[in-house]
Amino acid sequence: MSTASPHGRDELMALLRSTPRSPRIRPLVAQLERDHQANLDADSSKLRGVWELRWSSSSQPWLMQGPLVENLQVLDPATNRGMNLLRLNGPLGAVAAISVVAHLEVAGEQRVNVRFERGGWIGPRLGSFRPELMAKVGQSFPAWLDITYLDDWLRICRGNAGTVFALIRRLDLTPEQLLPAE
Repeated sequence: MSTASPHGRDELMALLRSTPRSPRIRPLVAQLERDHQANLDADSSKLRGVWELRWSSSSQPWLMQGPLVENLQVLDPATNRGMNLLRLNGPLGAVAAISVVAHLEVAGEQRVNVRFERGGWIGPRLGSFRPELMAKVGQSFPAWLDITYLDDWLRICRGNAGTVFALIRRLDLTPEQLLPAE
């Protein structure tokens, strides 16, 4: 990543890390979306990784950042795989986690189509074995994410229901560690 960053981006990153409920976040998100639009035709490889939800415009408790729960999104567009993972913060996170696995498809300059396939519990990896209690998900509606800002460390997106999300990259986790077997 270059040393120059878009106006407001560094302030937004600091707030997302330290004060994720700050009212200052919404206008900074809007500014970055307006002034520095993502282009997945050029930058889709930047999507790959584990992203932590740090702010959302939703009032749903599972879409809000909190000290007890990690809300992670795992993306691997090269293999068309993704997963939303909600787990306890700390050492019990690997045991107490709920996930939804999805098929992903980059479908334009900003859109990623999402088809949820199965959801449930994925346990900790025990060598090459990983216990799962997963059920097929009957998704009856089209889902997508519009990626509106993307760099190496920050992703802003809008879901098909209109919710805005700000996520930061987690370097301590990889898609291989978290995605279940196909």
